[in-house]
Amino acid sequence: MRSVWRTTALVLAVAVAGAAGSLVVAVWVGMGADTGHLLTSLVPAALVTVLVAVFAGPLLTRASLRQRFVAVALVAAVAALTNLAVLTRQMFLSSHDGTIVIVLVVYSLGAGLAAALVAARGTSVAVARLEETAEVLGGGDLQARVGDLNAGSELDMLARTLDDMASRLASAAEREREVESMRRDLITAVSHDLRTPLSSLRAMVEAIDDGVVDDAATVRRYTGEMRRSVDRLVSMVDDLFELVQLEAGAIQAETRRARLDDVVRSAMGALELQAEEKGLSMAADLHGAEAAACSPRLVRVLQNLLGNAVRHTPADGTITIAAHHADGRLALAVRDTGEGIPATDLPHIFEPFYRGDPARSGGGAGLGLALAKRIVEALGGDITAHSAPEMGARFELSLPDRASV
Repeated sequence: MRSVWRTTALVLAVAVAGAAGSLVVAVWVGMGADTGHLLTSLVPAALVTVLVAVFAGPLLTRASLRQRFVAVALVAAVAALTNLAVLTRQMFLSSHDGTIVIVLVVYSLGAGLAAALVAARGTSVAVARLEETAEVLGGGDLQARVGDLNAGSELDMLARTLDDMASRLASAAEREREVESMRRDLITAVSHDLRTPLSSLRAMVEAIDDGVVDDAATVRRYTGEMRRSVDRLVSMVDDLFELVQLEAGAIQAETRRARLDDVVRSAMGALELQAEEKGLSMAADLHGAEAAACSPRLVRVLQNLLGNAVRHTPADGTITIAAHHADGRLALAVRDTGEGIPATDLPHIFEPFYRGDPARSGGGAGLGLALAKRIVEALGGDITAHSAPEMGARFELSLPDRASV
């Protein structure tokens, strides 16, 4: 009901404006004496225009674009012919002049109808393309696009909006497929990696429980193996939990900060015993960046990098951590004198559960480097790996000031 009143008010305003304009033109051309007659003719004409618009509006809402354009042309022509008939009847125009003007109006009506049909055809084709593309997108083909319509600014903008929406939907669907693929790979890898320590634990527990093993030395050895298996399971679960937190964006909300030298000391302390058992030496050279503030999460990153270095560096090797400020960023590097990383493995070492050559994969679950990469990227930085066979490996980190200061 409100829309009907708004439409009526709009049409009435346009009719009154048109009548006022006609009176102004009449006065300007010297028809002052006949202005009263003209006004009495314009008032009923305006009322008829309002009534026609109000009643025709609901009928045209279900009409096609072509029918609407033709209706507009017809209304304009009929209004012109009606006004001419009234003017001729009231002697404002002679019958001869009125006939000539009517002929011209009829010609204009034909031209207007032709222009309306041509404009409606182009618009109808553009709308049909929009409808077809929307149907294809609704059917699941997110590669469908409208393209350039050249059908006016409004329809062209609608086409661009539809194409942008399709592109965003396609990107979202691709990300969803990637996440689903990663989820399946993660479940497969976790199932495989959990099976080994669990099977080992079960076998040793059953051996002890069934009395197959009862001498103190063997039981002590079994309990040591069981503890290592449990530690491996705990480490794997911790890594998985942290990966899930990173996916959920939890790291971006953190505001905690720690000194870089404390972070490095904590990471090295966690691997100190393992390094001593292998006869490795660890050193840190922070080049004046000791007081740099950074995320405490870097402890986990450095622990994973150092753990990887300890596993793959032979006895009497060296592992170093270096740091410095450069171009407003904090740069870190972890180097070792180990066996290095084969060139075929370098592009994949940051992938979850990737462990390369089984002969050198060690006992890790394959999550350490993937977790390190995700933490660094969540902090707005980047991490790269460099190596040459038998020349050791070097992992380089770069963090922006907002993550390190």
